[in-house]
Amino acid sequence: MKIESLRLKNFKTFCDAEMTDIPRFCVLVGANGTGKSTIFSLFGFLKDALAGNIQTALMKMGGSRGFREVRSRGADGPIEIELKFREKAESPLITYLLVINEDQNGRAFIEHEILQYRRGSRGKPWRFLDFANGKGLAVTNELDAVTDINQLVREEQRLRSPDILAIKGLAQYERFPAVVTLATLIENWYVSDFHINKARPEQGAGFADHLSREGENLSLVIEYLHNNHPEVFQKILKRLADSVPGISKVESKTTEEGRVLLKFQDGAFQDPFLARYVSDGTIKMLAYLTLLYDPNPYPLLCVEEPENQLYPTLLCHLAEEFRRYSLRGEQVFVSTHSPDFLNATRLEEVFWLEKQNGATKILRASQDEQVAKYIQAGDQMGYLWKEGLFGKVDPQ
Repeated sequence: MKIESLRLKNFKTFCDAEMTDIPRFCVLVGANGTGKSTIFSLFGFLKDALAGNIQTALMKMGGSRGFREVRSRGADGPIEIELKFREKAESPLITYLLVINEDQNGRAFIEHEILQYRRGSRGKPWRFLDFANGKGLAVTNELDAVTDINQLVREEQRLRSPDILAIKGLAQYERFPAVVTLATLIENWYVSDFHINKARPEQGAGFADHLSREGENLSLVIEYLHNNHPEVFQKILKRLADSVPGISKVESKTTEEGRVLLKFQDGAFQDPFLARYVSDGTIKMLAYLTLLYDPNPYPLLCVEEPENQLYPTLLCHLAEEFRRYSLRGEQVFVSTHSPDFLNATRLEEVFWLEKQNGATKILRASQDEQVAKYIQAGDQMGYLWKEGLFGKVDPQ
């Protein structure tokens, strides 16, 4: 899966903004308040809307004011969210449009919801889902069997409430394959909000096969990988030892109770020490490696400011690990305030966000001729950022 473009209208600070040709490893730079976190919260918003409804998702994001807090200040039109993505490199481009408005009673509803495919670069898109105010049409036949738009079989459907996503209801049925694909994508987004104080303590008995959003189950996931995916477990330990300065070896020890403890060998000391005595940065790097080498990877990872608690020399290694993850076929969005992390990125991977007349615009580094020329001459992104070449975006 790969998101290729994102368009937002009247969504928080984004009055009318668009990201196009999004790479698999996408790095966002911007001053505080420009909307980096908003882009990440968008993914969570759609996930909440799919799990519940638009009204509850808006209340979770905007508090008691809901729609009016999420909609851009001063705007009087609906909120529009448009995603374009491909399931595979050879798959047709899929466009999902969601338009949200508010009725006279102050309740949010879905004014329009569209899912359409484009086969090739020409011709009219094939609309597989088209709903408005809780009712509409959905295509029911399999996409692979369709070669002409006239072969599409559409079925009229009515939702029990206009604030429910059509893809939520229809994704329960295998006869709506296009909808199932999108819903599965939304459900499997992962937004990291890692907290070192929650990840460091070793948990008691339990089970966890995926790292949680805040990382508090890290020790349980390590135990799961040790017992069920030893080759992945050893790869993580090797990558950690290769990345962290001073750590010459990482090995595991299983206690009589079946717990897995990590022992770190520092090149300067003869005796190894347990994970609870290592630095915050080492634990955080371990958590990221555990996430990035998950045997069942997430199609989209969102990581906000990974540089926190990491020594600057680790950031180059971490950026390369994110890139490796993307090269394996997944996608990563990272926001950063670190020139050191940015130095490890490439021109085509970086976007910057800046406020223009109170609204956020999204600019691509590769489209700035001056920045592109400096990079071609051998400069690095972080140094150019520190020199003030990213428009109004200054390092924090």
